[in-house]
Amino acid sequence: MDIRSNEPFWLIKNSLPYSYPSLQKSISSEVLIIGAGITGALIAYKLLEEGKKVIMVDRRDVANGSTSASTSMLQYEIDVPLHKLIDQVGLTCAVSSYQNCEKAIKDLKKIVTKIGSDCGFEYKKSIYFASSKKDLTFLKNEFEARQRHGFKVKWLSKEDVKELGLNAYAAIESQSGAVMDVYKLANDLLKYCSIKGVEIYDRTDIVEIKRKNDKTIAKTKSGFAIEVDHVVHCTGYESTETIKENIVNLKSTFALASEAFETLPKAFKNHIYWNTDAPYLYFRSTDDGRIVMGGGDRDFKNAIRRDALLPKKEKELTKKFQKCFPEIPFIADYSWAGIFGETKDGLPYFGKPDTENDEHYILGFGGNGITFSVMGMDALINSINKTPHPYLEYYKFNR
Repeated sequence: MDIRSNEPFWLIKNSLPYSYPSLQKSISSEVLIIGAGITGALIAYKLLEEGKKVIMVDRRDVANGSTSASTSMLQYEIDVPLHKLIDQVGLTCAVSSYQNCEKAIKDLKKIVTKIGSDCGFEYKKSIYFASSKKDLTFLKNEFEARQRHGFKVKWLSKEDVKELGLNAYAAIESQSGAVMDVYKLANDLLKYCSIKGVEIYDRTDIVEIKRKNDKTIAKTKSGFAIEVDHVVHCTGYESTETIKENIVNLKSTFALASEAFETLPKAFKNHIYWNTDAPYLYFRSTDDGRIVMGGGDRDFKNAIRRDALLPKKEKELTKKFQKCFPEIPFIADYSWAGIFGETKDGLPYFGKPDTENDEHYILGFGGNGITFSVMGMDALINSINKTPHPYLEYYKFNR
């Protein structure tokens, strides 16, 4: 599956920091991770901490799938608003999902610090705003739900957001948000894991997985075998190729990076933004003085049709930016497209679709893919050890 267009901003900014060989022999280990993006990198890091011997493969260069196309905004807020999620999945699951996404941002900062990554991690306040008057009641209900369940939120009036330079009817300001360059972090984390003993092979495509004598055998396109006790799929949207259950609705999504500003506009010095539109828009700044925005989602048909829409979407998103921030000149410097996915409840999928096999999945879909992946680090260990964990119940397959 072609999950992104050419030349996402992060790839151009960082080039190709590290390279790994393709697999050229049959090997064995304890755990095989399929997918070397940010999810796979985090899982490898966790397995190292647990003393596991790990092999990792990716059909592309490492971190060159969805990770390179991510806009790298970190939020505890899930694509389904809290007051709606409570109705869908119940109070305990909904509130704990928001709480654990918030915790995941802090946990990620600890990892960044430990490995010494210069990925530009920076805490920001998150602004969830209503672009239209009809969304005010909805936004007020969401504010009250978050406040009732202990989240640090502040209501911003139309006058308050105007002082930020934002054209909106009202907003919720949350304390917990962050930005970073996830492509850089993924590469740094993979390098750290490689030095610590993880065997990483890129340009290595797995075409078959089967059980044999209590082992799992993965066959590569080149005919080599990888024998392990457990396989962990960290393949994101490409998991639709291996999972029979219809778990995610794929969308084409689009992103822009502006030219660098000499002085970053006040609105973007301490805040990230997203709105109540469906599909929603989102905005952040970068450490080199640019503004990145995304949105314009539509149902995914194929990569050719998605990429053909890019010039139109660039104009559309630029126009929408100017409506939200009329005093900030936005000149698009880079634009790219990718695949985005929505689950029915906005939540991830962790664990084993088939309890008879030792194949585990850590799938953080939607706008919280990175924070969900951090949460998946703990869930995976319990899945491997066949011990209970709340995440394996909340985010199970066939739920």
